[in-house]
Amino acid sequence: MSTIEQSIDVEVPVRTAYDQWTQFEEFPRFMEGVERIDQVSDTRTHWHTKIGGVTREFDAEITEQRPDERVAWTSLEQPRQAGVVTFHRLAPGRTRVMLQMEFAPEGMAEKAADALNIVERRVKGDLRNFKKFIEARGTETGAWRGEVGQNPTI
Repeated sequence: MSTIEQSIDVEVPVRTAYDQWTQFEEFPRFMEGVERIDQVSDTRTHWHTKIGGVTREFDAEITEQRPDERVAWTSLEQPRQAGVVTFHRLAPGRTRVMLQMEFAPEGMAEKAADALNIVERRVKGDLRNFKKFIEARGTETGAWRGEVGQNPTI
């Protein structure tokens, strides 16, 4: 398993940053390689990605979600990945978004990309794109304020 930890400060309130992050179907607007995300239920998403010429579809489950604080997830099939994004109030209109992710690269190409820190650079770029996206809008495209409790078996 490889681990990535990145953060970025955005010039919007915590609620705005968090609310936007709950709009998974909007991720393709700021995440490179994400072609589409379908919100299947309050806790399940279906991802369509194309990265480095490799097309994949997979399901992910939200394992924990607390408004204005955190969203944690895990993939439900291979390749395995899990992570958490947390939101920290720095000032009334400034938020630190912190992302921690673990993933298991598959095949030679993914293992090489991981060794060359390509995945980490992509995550960093996606966070920069999120910053540009949310700061340019100044408001979220929608929100889901529900809570998901942490599953102690995960």
